[in-house]
Amino acid sequence: MNHRRVWICVFLFTLTLVNYTDRVALSVAVTPIAAEFHLTKVQMGYLLSSFLWMYLICLLPVGLLVDRFGGKVVNAVGIGVWSAATVLTGFTTGFVSMATTRIVMGMGESTSWPACNRVIREWFPASERGVANAIFGAGAAAGPAIGAVLVSAVVAWLGWRAGFFVAGAIGFIWLAAWLIAFDKPERATWLGQTERDKILNERDGEATTATGHGASPLWHLLTLRTVWGLFLTQGCEVYGGYMLLTWLPSYLQTAKGLSVLNAGMLTAVPFGAATVVAIGLGRISDRLLSRDAVHAGRRRSMLAVMLVSAASILLIPFINSLWLIVVVLAVARSMGAAGSALNFALVTDLVRNPADIGKVTSITVLGGNSFGMMGPIVTGYVVGLTGSFNGTFAVAGILALIGAVATLTMTRRPIEAYAAFGRAAPQTA
Repeated sequence: MNHRRVWICVFLFTLTLVNYTDRVALSVAVTPIAAEFHLTKVQMGYLLSSFLWMYLICLLPVGLLVDRFGGKVVNAVGIGVWSAATVLTGFTTGFVSMATTRIVMGMGESTSWPACNRVIREWFPASERGVANAIFGAGAAAGPAIGAVLVSAVVAWLGWRAGFFVAGAIGFIWLAAWLIAFDKPERATWLGQTERDKILNERDGEATTATGHGASPLWHLLTLRTVWGLFLTQGCEVYGGYMLLTWLPSYLQTAKGLSVLNAGMLTAVPFGAATVVAIGLGRISDRLLSRDAVHAGRRRSMLAVMLVSAASILLIPFINSLWLIVVVLAVARSMGAAGSALNFALVTDLVRNPADIGKVTSITVLGGNSFGMMGPIVTGYVVGLTGSFNGTFAVAGILALIGAVATLTMTRRPIEAYAAFGRAAPQTA
C-alpha cells in the first residue's frame, strides 16, 4: 500500500487503539476498584462485561445507520459518546453508577467496526483489503498493549480515577482530527486524481457488484448461511480475546502475584505482539490471493489456520514458567487478532452489494460480542467456583477450534444482493 490512502489506515488504527484503551482501563484498575467498592469475583465479571450489554443491542441499528449515513458521521458520534462516558467513569461511586457509564460507553463503541468496515470498502482496492483490515484490527491489540502500560502507570501514580480521565480525553483529540480531515475518496480534496481513480476503479475487485441495487433488507441477510458462518467464526475468536482483555491483568496479579504496574506491563506483551503479527499476516493474505481468489472467498483457508493456532491457549494450564506463559499467550492472541482481521476482510470479499456492508459487518460484530460478553462473566463464575483460571483457558481454546470449522464449512457462498434473487430490493440506502 502506498500514497495518501495510508492516512486512512492511520485513522482506523488509532480509532481502535483508543476504543480498546478505554475498554482495558477497567481491567487494569479492577483490583483497586474492587477493593474500594467491595466487589466479589462474580460482580467483577458482570462489571467487566457491562459495556457489551447495550453494545450488542445497538449493533444492528448502527449497521442500518452506517448504510444510510456513512462512516464519517457515525464514527464521530460514536467516539464522542464513548469518550465522554469513559471520563464520567472516573466520577462513579459504586457498582451501579460504574456499570451505567460502561453501558453508555458500549453504546458509543458499537459504531466503530461497522463504520470502519464501510470506510475500508470505500477507500481501498480489493487487493489491499486484507492489510487494511489487519491494520484496523491491530489497533484492537495495540489498545490493550499501550493502554495497559499507560493506564497502569497513571493508576499507580495518581489513582484509578485519573486513569479514566486520561483514557477518555484521548478520544476527543482523535475526534477533532477526524472531523477536519476525513471524507469519501470521491470528495477528499487532499487526494490526488491518479490515486482517486485507482481506488474507485479497483475497490470492487472482479465482483459483479450490484451497485445499481438498493440495500438488502436485514431479514434477507439473516437467512443466509454465509452470514451466520461469519457470525459464528467471529464469536469463537472474540471469546478468548475478551477473556484476556478483561481478566489477564487480574490473572497475573492473583495467580502469579504481580503488582498492578507489573501486571499491566506483562499484559502489554501478548497484545503488542498481536499488533505486529496481525498486520504482517494480513499483508501476506493479500499477496497470496489473486483477485479471483479474493472474489471466491478463499481467504477463509488462512483464517482457519489462524484460529487453529489461536487454540494454543489450551497449553497454559500445563505451563509453570511465567515467561513461557506470556509467550504462549502472545502466540494465541496474535493468531486470534489476525483471524479476526481476516474474517472482516472476508466480509468485504463476499458481500456483493456495497450498500450491505454495514449490516453484514454489524451481524459479524454481533456474533463476536455475543460470545465476548460471556467471556468475562463465565470467567468470573469459573474462578469464583474453582479458585483457578485453568477452565477459562480450556473454553477459549475449544471455541477457537470450532471457529476454524465454521469458517471452512459455512462461508463458501457469496452474499448476493437481495435483487439478485429476482426480487426488487427496497431503496433504503
